Amino acid sequence: MTTLSIIIPALDESANIAACLKQLAPLRTRGAQIVVVDGGSRDDTVQRALPLADIVISAPRGRAGQLNAGAGNATGTTLLFLHADTRLPEDADTVIESGMRDSRRVWGRFDVRIAGSHPLLPVIAWFMNQRSRLTAIATGDQGIFATRAAFDRAGGFPAIQLMEDIALCKALKKQGPPLCLRARITTSGRRWEQRGTVKTMLLMWRLRFSYFFGADPDKLAQQYYGKNP
Repeated sequence: MTTLSIIIPALDESANIAACLKQLAPLRTRGAQIVVVDGGSRDDTVQRALPLADIVISAPRGRAGQLNAGAGNATGTTLLFLHADTRLPEDADTVIESGMRDSRRVWGRFDVRIAGSHPLLPVIAWFMNQRSRLTAIATGDQGIFATRAAFDRAGGFPAIQLMEDIALCKALKKQGPPLCLRARITTSGRRWEQRGTVKTMLLMWRLRFSYFFGADPDKLAQQYYGKNP
C-alpha cells in the first residue's frame, strides 16, 4: 500500500504555516503524514505547526538539509516536498498514487499556478510548466515527489544552498522520466512581486544558466539571498 509523507521546510513562516497545514488536514485524515522541519525560526512557526502536523523537528538552516532531515523522519513510501507558501490540489494524494501506479514512474511534479496580481505571473507559470516537460527538470515550487526508494537511490538533496531541487531532479532522471501531473499546485507570487516580477524572472534565468554551465551553487545563493543564504 502506498503511503504519503508531505515534508515542509520552514523558516520564519508564522504568516503561512498554519494556513498551509490546515489546507492539508483532509489529506492527513486520509492517511498522509505531515512533517515540518524548522530551520531555526525566530517567530512562532514551531508553535503554530505543532498541533497541525504529525512531526515537527528542527534542523540546521538550509532547505536541502531541512528536506533531508524531514525525509529521514518520514515513514511514507512516497515523499512529497512542499513549500510552506504553496497549496496542493484537494486530491493531491489520490492523483499522485494513481498517476504513479498507472505510469509506473517513480517521481514527478505538479503543474504550477503562481498566485498574485501581476499579469505576467500566469505567463511565467506557463513557461515553467512547459520547460519542465521538455527538460524533465522541476523546481521546488512544483511540488516534487518521489518514492522513498527512488529518493534514497538519488542520494537525497545535495548539500548546496541553491539549486538543490534541480540537482535532485537530475539524479532522479537517471531512474526514469518524471510524471508531469496537469493538476495544479498554487504557489505564492510574493517573491516575484516583492522583488519585481521581471527582475526576479531575469535573475532566476541568469542563475540557472550559470548553474548549468558549472557555477558554484553556494556562490549563486549569495546572489539570490544576499550574503546570508
